[in-house]
Amino acid sequence: MHSAPGGQPTSTDAAATMIPRSLRAELIAAVTAAADAARPLVGCGDSDAVDAAAVDALRAALATVAADGRIVAGEGEKDDAPMLHPGERFGTGSGPAVDVAVDPVDGTRLAAAGLPGSMAILAAAPRGAFLDLGPAHYLDKLVHAGAGAGLDLTLPVEENLALLAAARGCRVTDLRVAVQSRPRNAATAAAVEQAGARVHAFEHGDIERVVHAVASTGSLDLLLGIGGAPEGVIEAAIVRAHDGFMQARAAPQSAGEAERVRRAGLDADRVRTLDELCSSPAFVAIAAVTACALGPVPTALVQVAAGHGDAATETNATLPER
Repeated sequence: MHSAPGGQPTSTDAAATMIPRSLRAELIAAVTAAADAARPLVGCGDSDAVDAAAVDALRAALATVAADGRIVAGEGEKDDAPMLHPGERFGTGSGPAVDVAVDPVDGTRLAAAGLPGSMAILAAAPRGAFLDLGPAHYLDKLVHAGAGAGLDLTLPVEENLALLAAARGCRVTDLRVAVQSRPRNAATAAAVEQAGARVHAFEHGDIERVVHAVASTGSLDLLLGIGGAPEGVIEAAIVRAHDGFMQARAAPQSAGEAERVRRAGLDADRVRTLDELCSSPAFVAIAAVTACALGPVPTALVQVAAGHGDAATETNATLPER
């Protein structure tokens, strides 16, 4: 477990005037509806059915929210799964203009298999605050707690680990680094191991890992590697709420995606800062579908709905490799 430089994050309720308390309550209710709809399908073996139930419930709940809402990032497109579409509008139109990045169920395969780590989640911010990633489906990410310690996505993995260890006053061998178990991340995981740090490997649930990498009471020191772009927008809101550090850049995983990214005018070589990914304090609402290790997450701007039975959030500070 790490201690972030400077101690406990000092996030304030800076979004209160832009994401008022009444709207935050409605957004919590919306993700709760999505989680409640997905929960009866836990263990059914059909991830699309889990997603579809959550999407329908979330769309219906968002329709009544007192806001001029717009979806700017949704998880389903890259997986060809049911989704709320970027550009889709929601709400009554009478209220603050907000943009939302959403994943009706992060960890649909986990839920379909009856495994822990799945949740309904959205992040809301004032209009225009989230970076428009257009057709980018994947991002190369670097996330850690506290202020910047000199780490940069353009540096070799071993150099970033040395910088983080120096900032933490520990040895590289004390660092625990989350890397998603995918062929695209094999070189990153190998570099972490070669440098002497411990790899926390996981198949699904990078949002859960970001929570533990950025919260001062989390059990991870760093998240590295390529993961979903829509989740990256949500993760940026979580990192900002915890006063953490994040960089990301587009990482197309096919020639078609690379061409779409190029045509959209996105520079795949450009490293994006947290202020570019999420330029304003944002509100994040989470509801567990299956048990989630989200004990370190809550701040004034990140709220977790009360759990239901086995879907209650775990308060332990460690994460299983899953």
